[in-house]
Amino acid sequence: MSTSQSLYDLTPAAQLMLLGAVLALLPLLWILVRHRGGARRDRWQMLARLLLFLTFDLVLFGAFTRLTDSGLGCPDWPGCYGNASPLGARHEIIAAEAAMPSGPVTHTKAWIEMIHRYAATTLGALITLTMIAAWWQRRRDPGSALSPAWATAVFVWVCVQGAFGALTVTLKLYPAIVTLHLLGGYLGLLLLTLLAHDRSAPALPLAPGLRRAALAMLLLVFVQSALGGWVSTNYAVLACSEFPRCQGSWWPPMDFGHGFTLLRDLGSTAAGDLLPFEALTAIHYVHRLCAYVVLLCMLALAWALHRSGQPPLRRFGLALAGLAAWQLASGLSNVVLGWPIVAALAHTGGAGAAVILLTALLARTRAMPAALSLQAFSSGAAAARASARP
Repeated sequence: MSTSQSLYDLTPAAQLMLLGAVLALLPLLWILVRHRGGARRDRWQMLARLLLFLTFDLVLFGAFTRLTDSGLGCPDWPGCYGNASPLGARHEIIAAEAAMPSGPVTHTKAWIEMIHRYAATTLGALITLTMIAAWWQRRRDPGSALSPAWATAVFVWVCVQGAFGALTVTLKLYPAIVTLHLLGGYLGLLLLTLLAHDRSAPALPLAPGLRRAALAMLLLVFVQSALGGWVSTNYAVLACSEFPRCQGSWWPPMDFGHGFTLLRDLGSTAAGDLLPFEALTAIHYVHRLCAYVVLLCMLALAWALHRSGQPPLRRFGLALAGLAAWQLASGLSNVVLGWPIVAALAHTGGAGAAVILLTALLARTRAMPAALSLQAFSSGAAAARASARP
């Protein structure tokens, strides 16, 4: 990047916002055409679900941007060398690529980075329109399907997430910022799942202890996602290339102090020295050890939901068990196959799907009274004993 190039160049901002607004019209028109004869509630519900789908895709594309080392494909923000697309920055990109052929700036990486920004701008425009529409619709119909409060929370989230996206570039992939940006994506999935929840559907009764377990599982997924993001942003996946042992040992040499120092640049210690390999090993191995705990907890919760006897909860349990298997397979593939992009994207997507599933479970259920909970437990236990008899 040229020394005269500003990290923040707002020259193309208006063009990017206009592009995002135009692209946002396409899914809106699709909803209007698809539900032109349906109820207004169905259109709002479809819009919320579309936002959830697009956010999930954006989280995956953000991971793809990171995994292809395209995060600095355009080293300024929000445009590319002060232009709205890499086409206008072709001379600067050619010069940067000639100066450092294996560096972060190439035409391909610039396009990957800018497509990610276009998608984020489009999502931001859709979320802004959704918030405005939710408040306008609430004034006309107090029983509107869209909650203005949740729509506003999503709007605040996308603004903060955009700021973290800018900091990711301007702070040169600072690991703590990149990890928070990933967690912010998962938080958006949580908020949009709540926004898309059909409030007209009857709530499913769930034992209070089981509901608390689901909430704890959701928090545990966020903790594990933070550890996974820390592994990815520090490029520590290949610090252990075998399973179940690491570097031929059950407890390899590890440097937890440097590995989990949050305020430091990429690849460096807080003092500016090169990050030791033992620190990368510590980052990787802590994530792996915690993965065992998360896997067991997911399977235990899935089994408890399956034993509830209620078909919807049994389906939640089966989906949770499937996600546990998915995460185990994709996580192992990252280690033994040398971190292929497909496996890494599958692992990122699995964590996002777990956030959506657990949030939907909590939104769909309510804690049943203690007496009914005991009665349901007794009935379930009796049914289990009866099915066990020859």
